[in-house]
Amino acid sequence: MNDGERLNPEAVKTAGRQGPVKQSVAFNLLKRFRLHADAVLLFITDHAVPFTNNLGERAVRTPKVKQKVSGCFRTFTGADNFCVIRSCLDTLRKQGHGMLEVLLRAFKGNPIQLAA
Repeated sequence: MNDGERLNPEAVKTAGRQGPVKQSVAFNLLKRFRLHADAVLLFITDHAVPFTNNLGERAVRTPKVKQKVSGCFRTFTGADNFCVIRSCLDTLRKQGHGMLEVLLRAFKGNPIQLAA
């Protein structure tokens, strides 16, 4: 048994109580690390896997902020269009294109095609 498990033991069920026993946050984290150890440390062996999920979090942030500011999207089509446009702009930015150039070309009818 390692130090983490020794310092954060599993809570035991008391007599007369029904249902699962509430565990500590530390115990649950240790348990999750044990169950998913291969996925948690995958970035060490596979350099294509990022250390953090920051890019994914940032991609979700803009539509969520827009939704919070406006209260909601008026239509599903409007929300869908917003997400498609943001996704394309975000992808082109990650590919090194300047946003002003991308938007100017799009409005002139000569959009930059996304690289595969």
